[in-house]
Amino acid sequence: MARFTLPRDLYHGKGSIEALKSFSGKKAMVCVGGGSMKRFGFLDKVESYLKEAGMEVEIFEGIESDPSVETVMRGADAMLKFQPDWIVAIGGGSPIDAAKAMWIKYEYPEITFEEMCKVFGIPSLRKKAHFCAISSTSGTATEVTAFSIITDYEKGIKYPIADFEITPDVAIVDPDLAETMPQKLVAHTGMDAMTHAIEAYVSTANSDYTDPLALHAIKMIQKHLINSYNGDMNARDAMHNAQCLAGMAFSNALLGIVHSMAHKTGAVFGDYGAHIIHGAANAMYLPKVIAYNAKDETAAARYAVIADEMKLGGNTTEEKIALLIAYLRNMNKQLNIPLCIKNYGKDSYPTEEGFVPEKVFLERLPQIAKLAVEDACTGSNPRQPSVAEMEKILKCCYYDTEIDF
Repeated sequence: MARFTLPRDLYHGKGSIEALKSFSGKKAMVCVGGGSMKRFGFLDKVESYLKEAGMEVEIFEGIESDPSVETVMRGADAMLKFQPDWIVAIGGGSPIDAAKAMWIKYEYPEITFEEMCKVFGIPSLRKKAHFCAISSTSGTATEVTAFSIITDYEKGIKYPIADFEITPDVAIVDPDLAETMPQKLVAHTGMDAMTHAIEAYVSTANSDYTDPLALHAIKMIQKHLINSYNGDMNARDAMHNAQCLAGMAFSNALLGIVHSMAHKTGAVFGDYGAHIIHGAANAMYLPKVIAYNAKDETAAARYAVIADEMKLGGNTTEEKIALLIAYLRNMNKQLNIPLCIKNYGKDSYPTEEGFVPEKVFLERLPQIAKLAVEDACTGSNPRQPSVAEMEKILKCCYYDTEIDF
C-alpha cells in the first residue's frame, strides 16, 4: 500500500495571499526569515489579512538560511507562550522548514530533535494548531511537502525531517512573491526544482500518481527556467507553479542520492567559510548521479523517457541519457552554476582549489560518504551505493570526472 498526501487547500495565482482573510482562528504565529518579505510589503499584508480574519497575530522573525536546531527550539518556546491555533510561515524554504519543526516541538514539548528526525515517526499533529505555508522562492516546494531540513551546526550536518504529518494544511503559491527573487536565487532554486522532479520520476517509490506531476514539472522548468533567470516575469510566474508540481511529486515519490549528498556536504565545510548552497549542490551532483543510476536498467529506461519528453533526440537509451546529462550541464552553465565542487565559489574565493580546499574535502570524504549513505533520501534511490561507491561518486562531483562504475 502506498500513500499520496498533499495540503487540503492550495491557493494559487497572483494575489492568492488574500486567502488568509478567509481563515478561521483566534491566534496566528507568523514565522519569517530575513528582511525581504518585510521590505517588499508581504509581511504587512499577511499580518493585515490575518487580523481582518479576526486573529491576534505575533511575528517570529529572523529565521536564518539553513535554520538551526537552536532557532527551532526558540521558535517552539515562543509558540508555547503565545499558544497559536494557526502557524503561518512565509518566505523561502528556510522559514517554512523551521516552522514545521517548531510546530512539532510546540505540539509535543518533550520531544527531542533526535526523535523528530526518525523517518515517518512523528506523532499526530493538529491538536494545537494548523499550518499554512506561503512560498516566496521557486524551488524547495516545502509548502506542499512532508519534509523539513534543519542544520546542526555543531556537527556540520543537515538533517531531513520526513513525515506526512508536517505536510501543511494550506499552501499559498502566489507568484507575486517569487518575482522579488534575486537572479542567483532563481538559478539555485530552479535547479533544486529540476532535481526534485527528476529524482521523483526515477525513485523506487514512483507511482502513477507522481509520474505525471514530475514529467510536467520537468517540461515546464525546461521551458521557463532560463527565461526566468534572464528576467522574464511571465516565466518567473510559471516557474513558481512548476516547482510546486515537482514538490507534489517528490513529497510522495521521495528522492535519491543527489539530495543525500547535498544534505551532507552543505554545511560540513562551514569552518572554512564554505557553505554549498543546496540548489547549487543539487545542480552539480545531478548529472553525475544520473550517470551512476543509469547502470540500473529500470532507471535508465526512465531517464530515457525524460529525455524523450524534453525532445532531446537520440535513438538508443544510452544516447538519450547522454543528451540529458549534456543538457543539464549546459543549463548549469547558462545559470552560472559551476559543474563541480572544486570550482564552487571561485568567483568569490579566487584560490587554486576554489571554495572547498581539496585537502579538506579528501580528509572529510569518508565521513561525508558514510552519512550520505545513511541519509533518509538514499533508500528510494534506484541503486543502493556502498560507502566506497559513495566516496567515488563524491570524488567525481569534486573533480568533474566521469562515472564509470
